[in-house]
Amino acid sequence: MNILFTLCGRAGSKGVKGKNARDFCGIPLVWYSMAAIKLYKDNYTTANDCVKVVLNTDSQALIQLCRQVEELPVTILERKENLAGDKVPKVSVILDCLHRASQTLKMDFDVVVDLDITSPLRTVQDVKNAIERKMARPEVDVVYSVTHSRRNPYFNMVKEESGFFCKAIASSYTTRQEAPVFYDMNASIYAYSPKALRDKAHSTFFNSNCDAITMFDTGILDIDSEEDYELMQVIATHLFENKAGFQELKCCVSKWAAL
Repeated sequence: MNILFTLCGRAGSKGVKGKNARDFCGIPLVWYSMAAIKLYKDNYTTANDCVKVVLNTDSQALIQLCRQVEELPVTILERKENLAGDKVPKVSVILDCLHRASQTLKMDFDVVVDLDITSPLRTVQDVKNAIERKMARPEVDVVYSVTHSRRNPYFNMVKEESGFFCKAIASSYTTRQEAPVFYDMNASIYAYSPKALRDKAHSTFFNSNCDAITMFDTGILDIDSEEDYELMQVIATHLFENKAGFQELKCCVSKWAAL
């Protein structure tokens, strides 16, 4: 199996300045995603598997951070200007990674796995689960990671309408347990079909033909604000101290930091 892992991060960010090249709990943020790839490669691949990693960015700081990790070779794809805007669908950037990696590395890929740099709290088991789920279901376009939703549009989510507030979806449910189950996309792992990346409309990519794996709820979806950045480090410290899968990740990045 040929697996392409993608790391994507712009130099600019409106919510958190330079977030992709920042430290997280004293270690470069991008290294947590790289560690998940390294652990997957070391523990769950065979001699018949080929794992390649690309970084798509316009950030020189991010490029230098990835190059510091000699244990995990990363092919640098400098981001094209037309893909650097904050309104460009990320799926378009992933497709660019696929096209250029296929040409540069001269190979085809069975699955494209994007690990979002700003959602670092994942375990190698999560990555394994996403890849295995996608390979078991070749008919789906993408398998992405979710957590159980803390809010339900049938029960405790509301909207403003004509000067009043009402339930987001009108219903007669009186308890949350009665309502249909919802999930939050936690913006961490996406295992794509290469064919779907090439053929499916990017603006509506996630509207149909998707599957998901459920991850441990870390409480924060991803780093989109300074508040997220601060709170997520508090949660991460607890997980690194108390949860085996997260401890494994922290051990890997700490080893790189010590070199």
